Formats: sequence, C-alpha cells, structure tokens
Amino acid sequence: MAQIYSKFPLPVTGTIKTTCIDYVHPWTDSCLQGISGLYLYAIFDSLRVYGTVYVLTLLMKGRIPTKDDLKKTVLGVLQSTAFLSGTGFGYSLFLCLLRKLLGNFNILSVSFLPAFLSSVFAILIERPSRRTLLCLYVSNVATETLWNMALSRNMVRNVKYGDTAIFAVGMALLLMYYKAGYHKETSAKTDPMFGVLRFVVGPYEEKDYSARSSQASSFYRQQAQDIPNVGSSRTRSGSWQGRSKNPVFHVISQALRVYKKIIYKIKCCDRHLACPHPFSCLYYTMQGVGKMFTIGLGIQVTLKLVLNLKRVMQSPRNLKTILFKKDTLNLAAFLGGFSGLFRAVLCILRRTTGKDSPSYAIPAGLIAGVAFTRYPDTTVALYVLWKVAQITYLMGINKGIVPRIPGFTEFLYCFSTAILFHAALLEPTNLRPSYWKFLHSISGGRIACMNREPLDVWGLGTTESLERVLKLTKTQAVLK
Repeated sequence: MAQIYSKFPLPVTGTIKTTCIDYVHPWTDSCLQGISGLYLYAIFDSLRVYGTVYVLTLLMKGRIPTKDDLKKTVLGVLQSTAFLSGTGFGYSLFLCLLRKLLGNFNILSVSFLPAFLSSVFAILIERPSRRTLLCLYVSNVATETLWNMALSRNMVRNVKYGDTAIFAVGMALLLMYYKAGYHKETSAKTDPMFGVLRFVVGPYEEKDYSARSSQASSFYRQQAQDIPNVGSSRTRSGSWQGRSKNPVFHVISQALRVYKKIIYKIKCCDRHLACPHPFSCLYYTMQGVGKMFTIGLGIQVTLKLVLNLKRVMQSPRNLKTILFKKDTLNLAAFLGGFSGLFRAVLCILRRTTGKDSPSYAIPAGLIAGVAFTRYPDTTVALYVLWKVAQITYLMGINKGIVPRIPGFTEFLYCFSTAILFHAALLEPTNLRPSYWKFLHSISGGRIACMNREPLDVWGLGTTESLERVLKLTKTQAVLK
C-alpha cells in the first residue's frame, strides 16, 4: 500500500484502522482527558504569547496608559487567548469525533479536516480587525509549506534567487500603487505596509504629497540669497574664535565645517523640474542610502547584542567577535541599497523623459529589489507577495472588476491552517521550523507525542520525518 500511495502527491483514498487512543492521545485512554489536557495547556501558553504581544503594543504607544487602554488590552488578551486555545481544543475534539463518526482515519481526517473545522469556529472568536493579519501570516507559511511538499516530491525545483525575484516583483507593484495613490482609493489606505514604504523610499514619491513644492521652492529661494555668505570669514569668527585655541575642538569644528560645506554643495547640484523632492537628485539618493544604511546597521547591532547578551556579560572581549562579522552589514546594505537604487532610477527616468509617472516605479522597484540578495528571507518575500494579492484584490473590488466574496479571509485562514497542521502530522520536515516550535509549545509537546507509525502506510516517511524535525529544532516528544 505504501508503494501505491507514494506515487501520488496527495493521496485521498485508503483508510487506516487505528483508534484515536493509538494515534491521537497514546498517553491516555480517555478522549476527554486528552482533549482537556491539550486545552488547558493551550490556554496557559496562549496567555503567555498574547500577554507579551499586547503589553509590548501598549508600551510602544509611548505614553502612560489610561483606564480605557488597560481595559482594551485585558479584553484583547482574553479574546485572542480564547481564539488560539480554541484552535487546539477544536483540533483534538474533531480528531476524536471524526474517528468515532467515520469508524476509521483517512488521509484527510488524520489532520486536515479537524484543523479546518477547528479553525472555522476559532477564527470567529477573534476580532475582525485581526483576522486579515492572521490570514496573511498563515497563508505565508502555508505557501512555503506547499512549495516544500512539491519540492520533496520532485514536482518542482528551487530557482536560484527565486525569493529575490518574488520580492522585487511584489515591491515594484506596491511602489507603483504607492506612487499612483491607488491604496488611498481602497480600504488599504491605512495599511502599515504603505507606512513602511513611506519610511524607506521617502514621502516625496507618494501621489500629491502636499509639502513637496513648498519645501523645494523655499530651499532654492534660500540658496539664491545665502550663497555669498557660506564659508565667509564672518561665519568662522565670533563666539567660536576663542574656543578654537583648543586643538581638538579646532579639528572637530573644522571637520564639521568642511562636512557642512560638502553637503551644501551636494544639495545645490542640479535637480530636474519633474522631480518632486527638494534639493538635488544626488543628495536625494545619498540621503536614502545613508538613512536606511544607518537604521539597518543599528537594528542588526542591537539584535546581535540582545541575542548574545550572556556572552558579552561573561567576557566583554566577545563583543569584537560578535559585531565584527560580514553578516553584520547585510541588513544595512539591503535597506540602504534598496532605498538608494529606487530613488536613483526614478531620478534618471524623470531626467530622461522630462516627466514623472507612477509606472516608473516598476523598473525602479525591480532594480532596487536586487539589493534583497544581501539579506534574502523567504518569509519577507512571501509576505510581500500576499500583501500585493490582498491590496490588488481590494482595488479590484473598489473598481467593480471582481466581486467581494463574504468570508473569503476567514476561509483562506482556515484552509491555510489546515495545510500547516496536515504537514505537521504527516511530513513535518516540510514545515517551517519556527512554526513547528510554535505548535510544539502551544500543545505542550503533544503534537510530537502523537503516534506517527500508523501514518507510515501512506509512504511519506512520517516517523522518520518527525525524528529529523525533533533533532533539527531541538524539541522532544515529551508532555509538558
């Protein structure tokens, strides 16, 4: 039977005569105890997860929380905890229930259907405002899982720089929407993705940016008036003259003066009339590179220090080996390169054609996406892909091109979650390790304790796959 089923990528026929005691909860003979144990542990772990998330969100507001803030935070934690723990409860419940109704397990009822049904009830508990975010996340992971499943069956093969291509195409489309202002015509106008784009590529590229013309004209008026005074003797004299006797201060002040003069010269370089930004195109490009490179470097250094805090405390000498590595600059090179390339290509196109157009974001975004090779990440690439799909769908609804499908977000969430649970039970090596650790934690290790031997009949090497995952993720098949 194993040889027959292994020929198919997703066999849907054939049953196994095992019981839920042998497969679902081999640590207890009672379905009620198995379901209750999982539910109780899921509640405590969900409280830990969402308690941390909501408290951090509250602290990031940067102000003393009011009574309403605290009330919303507590209610939010309880509601999200009920949602997440309800998924675990429903999954275990439907596993046993379907076994009793059908009299056996099949390829769908061993994980896919119970996960789908439990997700249907659980997602309705969560706030509607959070459902889209949850859907994007699980769809992201499910897409990667499906690709890994196809890859393991030799149905596809990995493409070099495939994640970079996905990221570049997705960002090109998002940046075109950003420049054209399409997102303002849909419910995506408050989407945080466009806030990220505004921060990375600058606000001047957004359609109808209100302050761009006034800032540009005021600078050039100031430029025409103040050029004779820059670097004059009057600037170098006065209150600073007495302090310049200090050699160190004198060197620093001279260096700052030279720096300001160079920056001023760069700002005064040519700026095409079609460009919406103030100052010169050269300064605009350099500003994007410098700003995002600094931010990327700061993030990377901070993460390295936080993750290696114990080593640094044990011996400060480890600081050098932790920070002075090539990969420390990867995130900075990606962010700085992306912003700089995007701005530079746009300015070149505007100079060449003599006008600005939202369509210029396509070639600019594709070229800027090459910087992703410095910091490739499949999760980020797939997130951008799904974000493009979401916003394009909303635009299609707004323009009357596609109909609004009620409950589509909830259905996609349930379907994606079912795929992830199916992979976690039948072929966990195709699941993202971080998601396996999440399932292992939220179930108190029970997902690893479920007996995989009856599932080996489908020829997917399930038991061996579980052993490899446990070793890879350093998790154990032990109840917590």
